[in-house]
Amino acid sequence: MEEAEELASLDASTRAKRATELAAYHQDVVSELSRIRREALNELVSEGKTQRELAELLGMTRARIGQLLSSGPQPERALLGTGALTIAVGGKPEGPRLNPSTVVPAEATKARDLIAETAASYGLEVTHEVVDPPGLVNLNRPNLVVIGSPRLLPFVVQVLESDGHLGFGSGAQGWYLTAGSVVHRSPSDQGVPADYAYIGRLPRPDSKGTFLYLAGIHAMGTLAAATYITDHIDELYRQVKNRRWSVLIECCYDPDTRAIKSVEPITPIYS
Repeated sequence: MEEAEELASLDASTRAKRATELAAYHQDVVSELSRIRREALNELVSEGKTQRELAELLGMTRARIGQLLSSGPQPERALLGTGALTIAVGGKPEGPRLNPSTVVPAEATKARDLIAETAASYGLEVTHEVVDPPGLVNLNRPNLVVIGSPRLLPFVVQVLESDGHLGFGSGAQGWYLTAGSVVHRSPSDQGVPADYAYIGRLPRPDSKGTFLYLAGIHAMGTLAAATYITDHIDELYRQVKNRRWSVLIECCYDPDTRAIKSVEPITPIYS
């Protein structure tokens, strides 16, 4: 109410703009609180609490508890974000031109669309952006998903160093993934239709939150990472909740259609 009262002294155009911003912000807060409440109620039910006991606990009717258990945002949507989502995709220069435009690999575009569709199915609004070379993406934003190899987004490499279990590396033979002392090089470099990818929730540089990052060694791995999140979002959330976490996955794909055939984790989910 204090914020609403402060609007009275503003001119009409500023008042309308600020009121719209505040309404959107508070709607996100209400949605997130509803999600947290539903998750907590589900946990209490799994512990053996009856709906009648929950009704007494919250001072509600049993019928209202039943409604809360079946309505509102599903808990697992928090794996993606708690409000309007931004998906930032790394781009690369279009060929050897004097003033090349930025292009995004087709598989990365499909990965972005998969995440966007999944987010929308959980009631999250989505905007997206292409990060132009040299890949200086702004990571200090809430509800951010970053898609793209560290060779396109070099700033992410510094953040990846905070992951004590998994990460990317590069050398004379190109980029690879690491799990401790184990090195995973992409089979596609040897003509095998398979790739590896990293998925993880990493800390923002400003230490005020986290962002979700997914990237393959090559573009097909990036698409596989998005496929894995889409197909396993509920079980992933049950394991990691809102903590930092990471996992490496392996995919096989059809070399002709470029369709993902299978996706499997090759490491534990570290959190």
